[in-house]
Order: sequence, then structure tokens, then C-alpha cells
Amino acid sequence: MPCTTVLVGKKAANDNTTMIARTDDGHFDVKKMIVVEPKDQPRKYKSVNGHLEIELPADPMRYTSCPNVDLKEGIWPATGINAANVGMTATETITSNPRVLAADPLVRYQKAKNRREKDIPGGIGEEDILLLVLPYIHTAREGVLRLASLLEQYGTYESNGIAFNDENEVWWMETIGGHHWMAKRVPDDVCVIMPNQFGMDSFDLDDAFGEKKAHLCSADLREFIETYHLDCNQNGVFNPRDIFGSHSDMDHVYNTPRAWFMGRFLTPWSHRWDGDGAEYTPESDNIPWSFVPDRKVSVEDVKYMLSSHYQGTLYNPYSAQNTGKRGIYRSIGINRTGVTTICQIRSDVPDAVKGLEWVCFGSTTFGAFLPVYPNVPKLPAYLSQVTTDTSTENFYWGSRLIGALADSAYASSIQLIERYQNAVAARGRQLVLEYDRKVSESDAPGLLEEANQKLCEMAKEETISTLNQVLQQASLKMKNGYNLADN
Repeated sequence: MPCTTVLVGKKAANDNTTMIARTDDGHFDVKKMIVVEPKDQPRKYKSVNGHLEIELPADPMRYTSCPNVDLKEGIWPATGINAANVGMTATETITSNPRVLAADPLVRYQKAKNRREKDIPGGIGEEDILLLVLPYIHTAREGVLRLASLLEQYGTYESNGIAFNDENEVWWMETIGGHHWMAKRVPDDVCVIMPNQFGMDSFDLDDAFGEKKAHLCSADLREFIETYHLDCNQNGVFNPRDIFGSHSDMDHVYNTPRAWFMGRFLTPWSHRWDGDGAEYTPESDNIPWSFVPDRKVSVEDVKYMLSSHYQGTLYNPYSAQNTGKRGIYRSIGINRTGVTTICQIRSDVPDAVKGLEWVCFGSTTFGAFLPVYPNVPKLPAYLSQVTTDTSTENFYWGSRLIGALADSAYASSIQLIERYQNAVAARGRQLVLEYDRKVSESDAPGLLEEANQKLCEMAKEETISTLNQVLQQASLKMKNGYNLADN
């Protein structure tokens, strides 16, 4: 699924937290946010796309999930934080190349051709991965190891990147062909940017086959590379992107421009991104996987990157000036996003509130990010009770309506959108500060459910108010407008 991912190490963050964030860019998938209690986690799981049955451990933890409302294509849980304060987002669709896919083919479902044969199940994929992993892990590193064992046993039918975070670490994992994989601990002082390509551009194989401090991979990865002549690097450099990834013309329209915009935002002073002598352009294949940001990164910064549409550049599709390059690249904030979350794990608060999940439905360009406490038995109806019918009674459809209306009247609506996004963020942060203090002073049950209810009531108030305003602006821009004085 086309997505964009941002990862933030704790020393790169303004508040010493770890963050993993991803836009889940489907096909206008209707999403909700729920809590899955241990009693509701299946003990035997069967996938819709892969037709694969897997026995699951008997001791799952509670976790949050953002599944599809319509389950005909499967659950697609997308993202969540579990009771051990471990976050996970799955998955970012990444690119590969024919050399890799020939050497280790993807494991696709094969329907029997006749009654004498049996169907051959496919591997695991984005439909399944979070459900199979997040309820059973207590650290980010454990997440990598559990998923690795599943990949090696069942394989995968697609190329994916997966992120995990806990209080201290962020790990990024990428699949290689059907069964191989590699994972890297994100250095504490960097921010990672991922735009649907194989991302890692450096990897310490000696560590992966030695102490395994910050690098993990398939046990036979060295032999796999050598046997199939996959290494395209020069002068002894080991760049996984050049071995397992792609450098296609389509990347230069769809992927690399997003990395360029995010890198430009993170390092406006330490790198040159524009004009003659630019180190990187929107079509550069060598934009680094990670940067030490020029200033500390906040939740609002992550939100800005994941909402962006090349504003301030020649490529902005909403620009009033026809630059000749307007809209030529795929925006990060795209129309068909189902859900985006920032899984934030904090260090300076009690365990009960270490996890904070910032959720945005619909196009991030127009949506607001609402903080939610995940360590609860259930979430308010405004987040969890969503149907496939349009409604103003939940955050998903309210956000979709605002986006569609504001897009059609962008110039007159964008200020309203900025006010809306800032209001939800500011009022949300106020409530989080209030309830962080309350939890520090008391372990009274129900405090976090009360906090989430207040957060959702606030979000509904701001969403309805903004919807009223952008509806008016969109109505004024209708092409059949006419007044008697126009005669």
C-alpha cells in the first residue's frame, strides 16, 4: 500500500520521546480506531488475501488497532500501541528489483486448478502483520525477531517496511524477496524518511553477524547476496538500497520527491536542496535514509511532513501560479489516505500514560491529529463506532468531509483548516497535560477513558465547527452561482 513513514529517535525529538508515524494510503478505505482485548484476539487466524492459517500464542496483550470497517478484504489493522508500551506500524510498501524477486520469489496464493489439487496458501502481508506481532512483544527489538520468525516460516507476498518503537528504541525492518529480511536500530539522534522505496542505505553486516547490537538480518543473507550476484556496490561500500531496492523512472515521480521535501524540511541549513549546486533534487536516487535534523523534531513537525504537498516549491498542486511544474509529483498528503498515526512512547511520565497515539483520518493535508491514550479497555464511539455510511457523528467521516470540501475551495478554506488543526493540537495537548498530572497523583480507574472521552468531545466540537465553515466556502465556489445583480 502506498504510504509515507517518518521515524524519530529520542535524542532527535524535542521531548526525549520515540516516534514512529505512517500515512496509510489505501483506496479511500473506511477506518476506525479500536482496542483489542486479549479475549478478542483470535487463537487461530486465517487471512483473506493469503488464505493462510496460523496458530497464535495463547497469551496476547491488549493493543490498539486501526482496522478496515469493511472486512471483505481482511482486517488491515495498520498501527497500534500495546499494553507493554510498544508501538508498531505496518506496513510501508517498498520497492525491490527483479534480481531479488527471482532469487527469492514472493509467496503468492495459488488457487487449485482442478479438484485433484489443493490451494497453496500465500505468505503474510500488510493485511496480517500487525495482528500477528504486536499483541506478543514487549520491546521494539522483540517485534523484529517475532516478525522475522514468521517471515522465515511463512514468507510474504509483498515487499514491506515495518517500524517498531518502545521507550528507548526505534527499529526499522525491511523484507527482501519472499523470506529474507534486515532490520536496523534507528540511531537516537536521527530522523528517518521513507517514501515507498527500499530505504536503508547503510548496514553493518559485521554487527548483524556478531554482537547484533543495532543490526539484525536473515542468517544466510551474505550467502544469498553472493550466490545470486546481487551486490551492485563499488569500492567495498555496502548500500542495501543499491542491492535490494530500485532506481526507476517511476521512483522519480512517485517516491524520491517525497524524500526530498522531508529532507529539505529537516535540514534546511545543513544541506542545499534548491537551485544551482543543490546536493539533492526531487529526482535524486541518493537522498539519505536518515538525517540529524537541524533542530529537534516535535509531533507537529512530523504532522507537517506527513501533511505536505510541496508547499513553498514549484510543485505545489494548490499554487495559484502556473509554474509549469505544478502537481507533477505525488504529494505526501494525498486524497485517499485512510488513517495516519504517530505512535509516541514517552519517558517522563508514569507507565500508564507512556504511550500516546496521535490519530488523523482522511487526507492529512486537511485533517487534524488528535492525541489518544491507548492504555484503556475501549475507545470512545467517536473513534470506534464507524460504518461505511457517511456521517458527522465520527472523526473518520467528519475528517473526510472537511477534506473534500476544503480541497474544492482551497484558497478560501486553508486558513480555516490551519486554525482547526492548531486548535485540536493545542486543546488536545492541554487535556494530555491535565490527565498526565492526574494519573501521576492518582491511579484511579477510568481516568484515561475519561480523558479520551473529553478529547473526542473536543475534536467533535472543532470538527463540526470547521465543517460548517468549509461547507459555506465550498458552496460559494459552486459553478452554478448566480445573483440578480450579475445580469
